[in-house]
Order: sequence, then C-alpha cells, then structure tokens
Amino acid sequence: MVTMTSADKALKSLYLGVVAEQLNTSVNPLLAAIKQTTQDVWGKEIRKLAQYGVNGGVGAGTETGDLPDAAGNNYEQFVLTLKNLYGTIEISDKAVRASENSVGAFVNLLNAEMEGLVKSSSFNFGRMLFGDGTGKLATVSSVDSNGVVTFDSVKNVFEGMVVDFVSGTTPVSGATGRTVTYVDRTNKKVKFSGTKLTSSIISANDFITVQGSLNQEITGLGAIFNSTGSIYGLSRSDHPWLIPYMKSNVGTITETVIQKAIDEIEENTGSKVNFIVCSSGVKRALQAYFSEYKRNVNVTDIQGGYTAMTYNGIPVVSDRFCPDGTMYLLNTEDFNLHQLCDWKWLETSDGKVLKQIAGKPVYTATLVKYADLLCSRPCGQGMLTGITEA
Repeated sequence: MVTMTSADKALKSLYLGVVAEQLNTSVNPLLAAIKQTTQDVWGKEIRKLAQYGVNGGVGAGTETGDLPDAAGNNYEQFVLTLKNLYGTIEISDKAVRASENSVGAFVNLLNAEMEGLVKSSSFNFGRMLFGDGTGKLATVSSVDSNGVVTFDSVKNVFEGMVVDFVSGTTPVSGATGRTVTYVDRTNKKVKFSGTKLTSSIISANDFITVQGSLNQEITGLGAIFNSTGSIYGLSRSDHPWLIPYMKSNVGTITETVIQKAIDEIEENTGSKVNFIVCSSGVKRALQAYFSEYKRNVNVTDIQGGYTAMTYNGIPVVSDRFCPDGTMYLLNTEDFNLHQLCDWKWLETSDGKVLKQIAGKPVYTATLVKYADLLCSRPCGQGMLTGITEA
C-alpha cells in the first residue's frame, strides 16, 4: 500500500539524484559548461581571491648586476552572498489516497509532479543566468484602460508566473503576487489576475520580478557586463580590469567582428574564448553569413549532451533567454557556480520531506540549493550587442 511514508522515501532515495542531475546539466548548454564547486564558500558567503595583471618580479639585467626586485601577484577578494534557490511540489491527500492501492498510479503522480518541478526550475534557473541579480523580468511601457500592460520585452514572461511589480527598489502596493494569465508576444502585452491595474497603480519604467525575488537572484551575465557601479564588492572605477570587452551597435554580424573581439580579449587579458552564446536571431544571422560565403557550418558535441555549431572550433549555442541582438564570447573556465551543497530536500526535525500545509489537505516538499555564479576574470569575457537578427 502506498502511504505518505513511502512517498517520502521515494522522494529522498529515488528522485533526488535524478532531479539534481537534470537541474545541473539540462537547464541549458551554458550551465552544463560551468563547473559547480563547494570551494571558496565560507558560511553564507563566497570569498575568492582573484588575480589580475602580471607578477612584477621579472626583468633583464647585466651578468653581474642586481637581480630584479621581488614583486608578488596582484590579488583582490571577491565577495558574494549565497543565493537561496527553491523549487516546490504539492501533492493532495486525495491524490495519494486515490492511488494508494496502485503503485503504478502513484509513480505516475510523482513523475508528473517532478517533471513539473524540473521544467519550472530549469526555466527560472536558465533565465537567471542572463539576469543581473535584481530579478527583473521586464519593464513597463504602458498600461491601457483594460488593465493590460505593455512591456519592453516579454522574453522572460510566461503564463502561470506569479510576479511582483516594483517601482525603483520598492514593490508596488496592490500590485504584488499577480499571476500572468495571458501573454501577447507579438505586441508585448500581458494580462494579470486580480483587480484591474491602472496608471495610478503602476507606471512606465516600473518592472516585474518573480514573487519575492527582488535582488535575490544569482549574479548572472547581466551583472558582469557593465562598465559602471560595483561587482563582487569592488568598484569598477577603481578596478577597471573588472570591465569586460563590450561593443555595441554591431549591425551585420561577420567573422571579422567576432574575430576582432576574440583577438582583443586574448591579447589584452590572456583569456581564451571557448564558448559563444547568442540569441536565436543572431545564430540565424551567423548561419546566413556562412551560407552566403559558401562556408560549411560545422557542428560538435558539447557537455550535457548538446550539439552546437562552431566558429573556428568554438561552440556557438543559442539560448531563449539571451537578449535580442546579443552575442556573448566567454571563457567558461573563468566561471564557477559556488554552492554550499548540491540540490537537497528541506527536511523537518524528524527527517521527513513531505509536510502538510497548515489548514489544508495538501502536502508539500521543497528542493533547495544555496549558490551563486562568480566570474574570476570579468575582463576576459566579451559581449557584442545591436546585432541585426535574421
């Protein structure tokens, strides 16, 4: 007979390893290429010594002259707070009882819940990789008389998401916990649940985040590719080596544009670009360029079971969350996902994973991971924007 005890055991012994593997390698090719490690994690923080520049204790001299003065490597300490990543499933008592005499039905029930969890977690984790840590999904352009909101982009917005509207750094009163009910991708319009949204509640330049996630998401590529402000506790104005290579208004993508960026990165920083990620439109434009000049489009197998086209042997992958008209030129060896531990179930004091929601005939289980993404050499990465898409 199937019971809540057997369900609890199944989640811990049968599903945890499989789900963790899927979330670590199947989110997207970029995450699969990034090493995950528990190194440099101290308590609730990531503290990593980052080397920059060159060792100055080198020189040439005469046969009997003085030796070069000793000079050590240059270091700065990067500091990040571990982010709290959660994924939750719910199973009703009625569903469990309905399948208690059928192991097959119970397995199907758990499989459906876990597949939904993996799909939702993969979506949000993949999105965070390209974010700036604020959790911003889209910026409000306008709201019409029917409460339908027009955004600058709906790439990160999907039906079923529960979001908060934010003005500046503060959630908007009366506009939090709203469920996305419909997305018009052509016109970038979104409908929400709850009382009608008006221009007196929200306004242009407000933005939306996943519920409760304001400034709580991982430090993605959006935070790294900036020329002002601070990152990892250091000011970019005081440490220019924190600023990556960035070229805007590229227009038509060509081999010359890509190669110039790669050459400058390698010559100025010693970093070797080994991974290119771009939007789907940019990938199509690159394929069209190769086709126009009768170039073969080579493909290769990459980590995580993915297949990618290549540019001079470098994998080129497209990602649904990469900003439009954008191409990132990365050295994945400079990136680490630092974590306190791998995905784990939250357990009660008696070691149980499934627990009843107070006042409801529903049981819930939550996966958790404490982690953040850190790039040890921001200047060794590149970004091309304003590329004409195909």
